[in-house]
Amino acid sequence: MAKRQVQTTKLNGKRVRIVTTTSASGTKVTVKTAPVLEIDLQIAAVRSLKAMPEYVADASKVKHGTFTLAADQNGSGFRGRNAAVKLKAAGMAAGEPDIRLYFFGGTLRCLEMKGEEGALTASQEKRFPLLRALGFHIDVVEAATPADAARQAVELVRGWLLDIAA
Repeated sequence: MAKRQVQTTKLNGKRVRIVTTTSASGTKVTVKTAPVLEIDLQIAAVRSLKAMPEYVADASKVKHGTFTLAADQNGSGFRGRNAAVKLKAAGMAAGEPDIRLYFFGGTLRCLEMKGEEGALTASQEKRFPLLRALGFHIDVVEAATPADAARQAVELVRGWLLDIAA
């Protein structure tokens, strides 16, 4: 029976997966590009969204056809039990979408970023239907590269701006 180990690390500045398979016939090592991290997709999307002329960060610039955004890192790291208890008591909810977009006139839309191998977590599988039942719109962006995530996010927001203006 073959034993397989997978390790993700950086090699020459790039994330790679090293797969080691050991069997009765010997050991085989393969190195391939690791899937992009969800946070890198989110960073690229936020940078591109903030570069849009419709994005505003100051109340004095708000007008019809503008938006702002906010994001948090609900699942960005492992926290100790005390921190997790305090954050939950303060209102942090597991399964929140990655990016919230606030549009002129009171419309809220959300984006969730997923890489090639990403899938909704159990908490997102529970939370997203609740938010949708309350009337909130959540789109999941599936991308293999940060550039693709940014392109898709901008495309979605441009569409939403047109929908909201109509």
